[in-house]
Amino acid sequence: MKVRVDPNICQGHTLCAMTAPNLFVLSDEDGHASAITEDVPAGQEELAREAARSCPEQAIVLSE
Repeated sequence: MKVRVDPNICQGHTLCAMTAPNLFVLSDEDGHASAITEDVPAGQEELAREAARSCPEQAIVLSE
């Protein structure tokens, strides 16, 4: 599974990083999220899905 955050949509709600802190990092400048790595580590797939569901802006893009 791959994950990315669309920087044009993210509003910096931080829910993804709270849900999956090993998958997302927040910018010190504006609080916007980005994926730490594009490839979701084995066993973290459900956390990635939960983070995507929790995003109010639907800025998290998952692909299998």
